[in-house]
Amino acid sequence: MSKETSLLKAAWLIAFVTIISKFVGFLRDVFIAKYYGAGVISDAYFYAYQIPSLAIILMGGVGGPFHSATVSVFAKLVNPEDKYPPEKVNKLFNTFLTASFIFFAIFSVIIFIYSDTVMNFIIHGNNAELVYLAGKHLRIMTPVILIGGIIGIYYGLLITYRCFLLPNISPVLMSLSIIAIIALNSNDKYGISLAVATSIGALLQFVVQFPAVRKLGFKIKPNLNFKNNPEFKNLIELVFPAALSSTIGQIYVYVDMFFASQLEAGAWTAIGYANRVFQFPVGILVTAFLVPLFPIFSKLVGEKNYEDVKYYFHKGVGLLNFAAIPIMFGIIMLAYDAVTLIFQRGEFDSEATYMVSQALIFLSFAIIPYVFRDSITRIFYAFNDSKTPFLVAFSSIVLKFILNSLFINKLGIAAITLSTSLVTLFNATFLGLILMKKINLEYKIYFKNLFKMLFSAILAFSLSLILYHFWAINSSNWFMLAFKTFSIFIISMLLYVVFASLFKIEYVGELLERIKNYIRRKFRC
Repeated sequence: MSKETSLLKAAWLIAFVTIISKFVGFLRDVFIAKYYGAGVISDAYFYAYQIPSLAIILMGGVGGPFHSATVSVFAKLVNPEDKYPPEKVNKLFNTFLTASFIFFAIFSVIIFIYSDTVMNFIIHGNNAELVYLAGKHLRIMTPVILIGGIIGIYYGLLITYRCFLLPNISPVLMSLSIIAIIALNSNDKYGISLAVATSIGALLQFVVQFPAVRKLGFKIKPNLNFKNNPEFKNLIELVFPAALSSTIGQIYVYVDMFFASQLEAGAWTAIGYANRVFQFPVGILVTAFLVPLFPIFSKLVGEKNYEDVKYYFHKGVGLLNFAAIPIMFGIIMLAYDAVTLIFQRGEFDSEATYMVSQALIFLSFAIIPYVFRDSITRIFYAFNDSKTPFLVAFSSIVLKFILNSLFINKLGIAAITLSTSLVTLFNATFLGLILMKKINLEYKIYFKNLFKMLFSAILAFSLSLILYHFWAINSSNWFMLAFKTFSIFIISMLLYVVFASLFKIEYVGELLERIKNYIRRKFRC
């Protein structure tokens, strides 16, 4: 019980700071949408940002390969209760940091020199203005590439030492810098302010991480001891396939960029906004539970305590599914109204709202396989196996291209997000099957609870959909639209909890019991 309480406390803390981070990120997107809408300038920025985002988010962010490899290796080498790390651990840290700095510095220079060529390769449709603007934005954002991997290592160390707050709150700095700079440069016609603010924001993340890592006792001293270093070799064996896996994920994005550039102006911006709306609730859930779970998985696998691995898997993923399923149905029912409320102002018009909502609805089908895939991937990493997730991801590139080709003419922008959902399901399925060779997680328990939750959600949202259609309002009234959207979602959630309770889903009983105990304690006081 104490283990469970500790996990939930960590999850609540991470959820809280992630909500703050995601909320500020939402404000950033609202500002970008207001000043730049969904057109050539916003497309140029978001096309260009995909390159540095590979470093700052996919590789260096929480859950990225540099973060995951650092946690997987250092969690077995250090005791978070110790005041300072052992000398050999400090040397390993500096070796990893030095190698990462050299690699990303070289990569940054190459991207800076060939930025126009890179953008011309990615963007299809012979749009010279779009290629020129995207190349210009990319050159400005190349420092982000250098910073990304280093931040990932810092994140990993802080998480290993159970410092959950700073890694999850520091992305706010990038969002705030973008908000401040574009507000001060509202007449920026080419979106240069966006690119400048992104680089400044990444630098600020590094600046706030640095003293926190120093406080843990890690001293920054370049170390070129790359050969005959078994711990460093172990790190590279984890990082390299995992980095390739993230790169494969980025190749999916490049495939989508290629197809999106054949659609109307603003299509890629719309897909980006749909993904951000999707990531707001889902990212909070996954980050809140998987960040504290991953060091636990690594430690338990190291101890060969597979029964507890199984327990935490069903507990963590079950709670994730319980929260994710109503979010999926809520998006399907309320996508257009939600996007209208969030983005439709200034340069962002009703046509842009329609594009984003269509992309978002088809992306919502990825929620359940997304949760399962990311959870299973953490267990592979705990077994020091990052090759398998890479190979599975690599094998689905062709599938992504084929699905985009099949759907693009019939579904337009929705084709790209639908193919993303199907590829996520493909990856989750194969990873789950392959993991059975390492550990028996008893998937029957997982699917039994999942089907109960899905059936509860179908009943709840069917009733809510009837209310939605009968509740007619003037969509131009922002307050009434917000009230209707919020009210219907809350009613749907309450109905979902009622039906889930009737089907005796264990998480509902635990949740209600915790609420009762909380009320009793308050009442006694």
